[in-house]
Amino acid sequence: MILDKIVEDKKLRLIEHKKTTSLEEVKKCSYEKLKEEKENPKKESFYEAMTKTGLSIIGEFKQASPSLGNIKNNLSLEERINQYSKGVDAISTLTEEDHFNGNIEHFKQIRQMTTIPMLRKDFMIDEYQFYEAKAIGADAILLIAAILEKEEMKAFYELTKELKMDALIEVHNEEEIEKALYCDGKIIGVNNRDLRDFSIKLETTKRLKKYIPKDKCFISESGINTDKDIEFLKNIGIDGCLIGKAFMESDAPYELSKKWKEL
Repeated sequence: MILDKIVEDKKLRLIEHKKTTSLEEVKKCSYEKLKEEKENPKKESFYEAMTKTGLSIIGEFKQASPSLGNIKNNLSLEERINQYSKGVDAISTLTEEDHFNGNIEHFKQIRQMTTIPMLRKDFMIDEYQFYEAKAIGADAILLIAAILEKEEMKAFYELTKELKMDALIEVHNEEEIEKALYCDGKIIGVNNRDLRDFSIKLETTKRLKKYIPKDKCFISESGINTDKDIEFLKNIGIDGCLIGKAFMESDAPYELSKKWKEL
């Protein structure tokens, strides 16, 4: 499976990262960031951005993916993030190197360009990555239920809370929803893309909606490209959506987000 390969490659990358910067160093940086944020609180958390009135949108920055290959992008990074900052409620940035052509430096660059909440999107399998996420200024991280055991995911979720970050817990089926609820996660995202074969069915969000308690923030992810898709999801009753390809290939992501919010 593609997912298994991504996780194995991530394990190898982590060995490299730990040789360059130790866990102790990363922890120290994360605690410094915590202190800094306590003295200068952020205006809005990721959770607050996702639970505002109306449709919340997470605009994604990614340069490639296993399903799409390299993504066409006509805007400079500065212009793209400027438009995102005006139009979306949070920015998701890929930091996975081998399959999504992301890296930590992209995240750091974007963090300097915007004040809106940022989600570190990666395959989070080691505590090192959580301290690292805090150190680089992430407001939230992604927990993928498909790659984590129940107790492991709960431990990572508790660590995320300790580091004053939010977690978007990503699920694709009923079993994974059980894991998310076991963690008592506040934000649950349904990935319409099956990470085993990367096929997409927007109906997955509709099918799983009934299993998500009303007090949870409900996000739909992947395969959202048209006005019709947005209308379909709004009718289901989502709180927000994560959109990558449509925004990355658009030369006017601000106008696109504005239009979709007003539908």
